[in-house]
Amino acid sequence: MNNSLPAWISIDSDSADSFIIALHCQPGAKKTEVQGEHDGRLKLRLAAPPVEGKANEALIQWLSKKLEIRRTNIELLAGDLSRLKRVRVQGLTADQLKTILLV
Repeated sequence: MNNSLPAWISIDSDSADSFIIALHCQPGAKKTEVQGEHDGRLKLRLAAPPVEGKANEALIQWLSKKLEIRRTNIELLAGDLSRLKRVRVQGLTADQLKTILLV
């Protein structure tokens, strides 16, 4: 495994095959896209309004499509009502996460 992982990817202490991604989400954007890094988190712009969980749903749907994994392999751990979110992702290596999300 690559020892130079970004600060926004951490190993999940509860499961050997999953990782935690720290995100800074900005809802209400024209399109969903990675915007780089911000304060040790991966910054995402979300094309969904921050109302009634729509941004959270858009986040999980986008991650599922981008990472080519099932939605059941993605879990929002923290940040339901915040821009700062933590998401558990199963089924990929940390290097795969880094490569896919930073393209």
